Amino acid sequence: MESRGVPPGPYRATKLWNEVTTSFRAGMPLRKHRQHFKKYGNCFTAGEAVDWLYDLLRNNSNFGPEVTRQQTIQLLRKFLKNHVIEDIKGRWGSENVDDNNQLFRFPATSPLKTPPRRHPELRRNNIENFSKDKDSIFKLRNLSRRTPKKHGLHLSQEKAEKIKHEIINEDQENAADNRELSQEDVEEVWKYVILIYLQTILGVPSLEEVINPKQVIPQYIMYNMANTSKHGVVILQNKSDDLPHWVLSAMKCLANWPRSNDMNNPTYVGFERDVFRTIADYFLDLPEPLLTFEYYELFVNILGLLQPHLERVAIDALQLCCLLLPPPNRRKLQLLMRMISRMSQNVDMPKLHDAMGTRSLMIHTFSRCVLCCAEEVDLDELLAGRLVSFLMDHHQEILQVPSYLQTAVEKHLDYLKKGHIENPGDGLFAPLPTYSYCKQISAQEFDEQKVSTSQAAIAELLENIIKNRSLPLKEKRKKLKQFQKEYPLIYQKRFPTTESEAALFGDKPTIKQPMLILRKPKFRSLRY
Repeated sequence: MESRGVPPGPYRATKLWNEVTTSFRAGMPLRKHRQHFKKYGNCFTAGEAVDWLYDLLRNNSNFGPEVTRQQTIQLLRKFLKNHVIEDIKGRWGSENVDDNNQLFRFPATSPLKTPPRRHPELRRNNIENFSKDKDSIFKLRNLSRRTPKKHGLHLSQEKAEKIKHEIINEDQENAADNRELSQEDVEEVWKYVILIYLQTILGVPSLEEVINPKQVIPQYIMYNMANTSKHGVVILQNKSDDLPHWVLSAMKCLANWPRSNDMNNPTYVGFERDVFRTIADYFLDLPEPLLTFEYYELFVNILGLLQPHLERVAIDALQLCCLLLPPPNRRKLQLLMRMISRMSQNVDMPKLHDAMGTRSLMIHTFSRCVLCCAEEVDLDELLAGRLVSFLMDHHQEILQVPSYLQTAVEKHLDYLKKGHIENPGDGLFAPLPTYSYCKQISAQEFDEQKVSTSQAAIAELLENIIKNRSLPLKEKRKKLKQFQKEYPLIYQKRFPTTESEAALFGDKPTIKQPMLILRKPKFRSLRY
């Protein structure tokens, strides 16, 4: 089942839960089963449910093909605990589900969860506080020379041109009139610019449902942008916030296995598993996930961008969101992603688990260390696994410093120094670099383009075989015969008739004339 698309907003994990449970109830086949010499109708076995749910999750863009069968069983147990399903005798509330022939059925009650609703007065107060806080963010002290007329964030082209000419004229008149900016002014600009970019990339009318401006600490952004090594990893001034030396040594050992620089480490059977367990225990014991509890909703909302045709959007959004992290968290995330990515790609890495491959083990072990909610959410493990998988594949780009952000802030600060902006919220702000994406296409169009692209590549391969003059004729015939067997439609399109195929090799007609023609003798009768 393809995802129907859960819109951005708060409580997205709850909305995804409702989507999955609704799809499961609507699509899970029901039939008669016999158990202990008794027949039961409209039910299913646990094994059948695992098979169907496993396929559902792997084909859902919110979870993806990284979902394991064990994770599917865990979700089915949560279904029983939350009364999405019940056993054949109507019992539920436990998590006693295994991949076997135990019979279950759907209860008559609805399994949907209602997102928690705050009291209207509290909701109104929160919105008012948000608006006040937003205004305080966007107002820079002692810089006002005009009365703000508008608080929009977008300019028409006509107005932008007018402002541009106005700025040029004022530059000529007040070239030397530069104003002093305080450190707080600089921090507010960083905060303002990154929020504008994040809103633009996510394509949402407002960020207030997924992040509170109070959660954005400009000092973190500025530190993460400025203090990096040549590899782009954050360098901490306070070493007490860094990973312990023994954890760094263990991570370096596995990341560079078997070419570890530290040759003093003892080696024995199972040594790699012990080192990995040491690293895992450290990250599992952290007081909160690396992406922090307060940014849970923000990252969960980006999870719906993690589709092939939206990959660029997801990378850019995660790039900005990871700049919001406290520097120690960002550094730990960078080092962890580098380690597990190298380990999952290392063919020489010994097997670290009897039942799971290295990549699956990395995702299963560290997903809850990266993302989880302060209050338990039923889909946390699946959502975190999807995000960790994406971070592993794109961590180098996601965790690098975006140069365009630095440029935008510098332009904005330059305008402020010259007094051309008194309030970023009134629309008079430095033009940010254009940020546009290709038109979004449907999943069906993506599949069609994928097929057409692959067919074009295969057709090009056929042409390369045909035009390869260094290939012996016998070998070329053999390759073309094999190609015809594997891709008959593409081969037939290239050689629609036998004559066109024969022309390639300069063959003569397949029906050959006899080499020697002998006339049949005429037998005459012996009688005259």
